[in-house]
Amino acid sequence: MNISGVLLAGGESRRMGKDKATVLFRGKPLWEIQLGLLRKLNPSEIFVSARTDPSWRPGDVQFVADVPPSRGPLSGLAASLARVRTTHLLALAIDMPFMSENFLRYVCDQIEARVGVVPKIDNRTEPLAAIYPREAVIDFQNALAGTDFSLQTLTRSLVDTGKLRELAVNEQQKKLFLNVNEVSDLAAL
Repeated sequence: MNISGVLLAGGESRRMGKDKATVLFRGKPLWEIQLGLLRKLNPSEIFVSARTDPSWRPGDVQFVADVPPSRGPLSGLAASLARVRTTHLLALAIDMPFMSENFLRYVCDQIEARVGVVPKIDNRTEPLAAIYPREAVIDFQNALAGTDFSLQTLTRSLVDTGKLRELAVNEQQKKLFLNVNEVSDLAAL
């Protein structure tokens, strides 16, 4: 596969109270779980997108700064898309520890030239476990220059223009998208 991968770790973790990336889940820090998952897909290059270069980032993973940092994951995705040397970018949020290699491989199998894939649960897309075509960088940059920083709005626009295809998520797959935002989420999971 001619893809790059980005681990999105730029959140402020306000609800968690500490850096989500270092939170232990089943005995491992979230960053290690998610980076291991990306590595299994054997992307051509792997990025970590964050506000500052994390101390836990392995040397073979490239750091991409969120610029500007106040735009949420939109910033990290825009910066990462601007750096890819491949045709597509697989984005994965740091806080989705149930995501599976099989599902991500399935998503990867759905991409086409200049067309990415975004999972959709009910009426909402899941833009933080999606694959974007390199050509979408202009759409991300335009969104950053505007006033609406919602990835829901942007992914709808990318679907409308044919740069993304929606992939329906079935009931069984929904659990893959559970995320960890608060300490209580860890106990519940």
